[in-house]
Amino acid sequence: MRGLAALLLMGFALSGCGVVGRTSVKTVQLAMQGKPDVQPTAADVAANRYPQIKVTGPRGGAVLVLGNLDGDRQAWYSNDRSVVFLEDGLVVGTHGGIPELQGMRIEGQNPFQALHQIEGPITIQRQYDVMPGYRFGMTVSGTLERLGTENVEILNRTRSLLHVRERLEGQDWKRDNHYWVDPANGFIWKSVQAIAPDASLEIIQLKPYLPDLNR
Repeated sequence: MRGLAALLLMGFALSGCGVVGRTSVKTVQLAMQGKPDVQPTAADVAANRYPQIKVTGPRGGAVLVLGNLDGDRQAWYSNDRSVVFLEDGLVVGTHGGIPELQGMRIEGQNPFQALHQIEGPITIQRQYDVMPGYRFGMTVSGTLERLGTENVEILNRTRSLLHVRERLEGQDWKRDNHYWVDPANGFIWKSVQAIAPDASLEIIQLKPYLPDLNR
């Protein structure tokens, strides 16, 4: 993960014209290290032509833009070179900030590719690599369960979304993830996801990457 991030960031630096170099978004480290929240408006988001997400931690929030695609893996960047990696709407890594999720893997079938289709509770197996502390290969079980439909407001627009809860249990883990999902195509508009046993991020899609909406 560190190597991938370093290569991507070097490419932006050499080109001089990457997404990060042309925007003034605030860093995801603000969300993870106690700085104030940000409240983007619909006009703010529309004024930037790039896909955008808002990432919020326990002490604040930040806006990031989509800077790179590597297959299904998306790298969302801040202007100070912090990165959040998403795949099928899941946080699979972060670069910069403390704690740092160096990797997350789902073993076996991945229900997040069609989360709107789950019926009864199902259990999945995850593995996490977290720093500091060299906490690699942490085995965690997640139990997914539908909680019903809820109205969620994003940028002054209300969406009727399926709420799915995931209970995480494992090595020092006992947390809940939450996903608010488009019932038509499974797109995750909003989520709260753990990146370590004691830390979670809230992610809201402000301006999604269009192919995600059309899958």
